[in-house]
Amino acid sequence: LALLVFAPLLSFAANTSEEAQARLHSAVDEVLAIADKASNRDELVKRIGPVLDKHISFPVMTRRAVGPGWRQFNAEQQKKAVDLFSKLVIRSYSNKFTIGEHPEIKYQSAASPAAGRVDVTTTTLYQGNRYTVIYRMEQEENWRTTDVVIEGVSMVANYRSQLDPVFKKGGADAVISSLEKSVARPQ
Repeated sequence: LALLVFAPLLSFAANTSEEAQARLHSAVDEVLAIADKASNRDELVKRIGPVLDKHISFPVMTRRAVGPGWRQFNAEQQKKAVDLFSKLVIRSYSNKFTIGEHPEIKYQSAASPAAGRVDVTTTTLYQGNRYTVIYRMEQEENWRTTDVVIEGVSMVANYRSQLDPVFKKGGADAVISSLEKSVARPQ
């Protein structure tokens, strides 16, 4: 009897995981196609930004990277922080690519640790190195990435360890100033 009750839920979870993984696969393919055609780093950053914006939930990432202090940002500060954080992540992500080199990505598994959330594990072989990368995805209007964990290090947690002390010292304005400085630094 329990199997009859839970079987539809297990099927739904499997479909959800497959849907999220298919969305991620499509996003990665789209990014790699752009990277393959880019003639230089500036072009790559310019062309990859809208694609990443479509597939990554920058508002969620920014909020989590700032941490509890986010609630003290006003609407204008939140918008500014999301804009700066997205530029920083897009540039950082773009810098991981070497023009003309294509990583090999194997999708290993997708698990749903909570309702509306799927973690997709991949193995990436790039420039002779193998990396385990977990894409944490959440369902908004579509499945979107909300964190990337590379070799056990969460991108969101890494940024939080940098931004939280800045917030504690100077509040929202200090965080925005720090993000502005990071974005302004030459690549």
